[in-house]
Amino acid sequence: MINYIEGHTLLINKPLRWTSFDVVKKIRNTLRSALQLKKIKVGHAGTLDPLADGLLIVCTGKFTKRINEFQAQEKEYSAEFTLGATTPSFDLETEVNETFDYNHITEDMLKITAESLTGNILQTPPIYSAIKQDGKRLYEHARKGEDIKIKERMVHVSKFEIIKVEMPKVYVRIVSSKGTYIRSLAQAFGKKLNNGAHLSQLTRTRIGKFELSQAIEIQEFIDSFSVTNNRATEY
Repeated sequence: MINYIEGHTLLINKPLRWTSFDVVKKIRNTLRSALQLKKIKVGHAGTLDPLADGLLIVCTGKFTKRINEFQAQEKEYSAEFTLGATTPSFDLETEVNETFDYNHITEDMLKITAESLTGNILQTPPIYSAIKQDGKRLYEHARKGEDIKIKERMVHVSKFEIIKVEMPKVYVRIVSSKGTYIRSLAQAFGKKLNNGAHLSQLTRTRIGKFELSQAIEIQEFIDSFSVTNNRATEY
């Protein structure tokens, strides 16, 4: 039997359009109800945007102290970049604001560009992100239309592999350090091609040694509880 109060690590396949906090809230409420608790610590180890799906590590009880340990581990993603168009958020959260002709772009150009974005790189986080600058979240500056120079951050991209090309779609596999914005990588990819690009799909497939194939759906977690005995069972 799992002791969620002493601490447990859950591997969840975050659904599309759910925030990471939505997942935490659902798990916390399920545990409180099933175990008849007034409160229990629950937290996630690395945000996934609402328009991304895939692996989310959720810690309960005393294991919430391990969140920083999990956050520091490298991440792996499969992503779809769409060439020929940019958006202010670098993904599909906002509408296309500029378009480009991409017919001259070859697969060799794509591979060379991917290689140029491998290793230690300076990255500009998206204006539509939760990073704090000048006392406010960047998205708060964006929503007020404020002009702000976003500070660059050093990140490490150990793998940037072109998996398939179906223009204007480019399918990639990326392995990167903590704090890497794949949206920003898509934007930089387009810019280095003297074109435009945005992130049109993202799945996190690995965090450290934990694989998406090990994750469960939210509903599986909820269904694992018996209402009659108010105890969790392992699946």
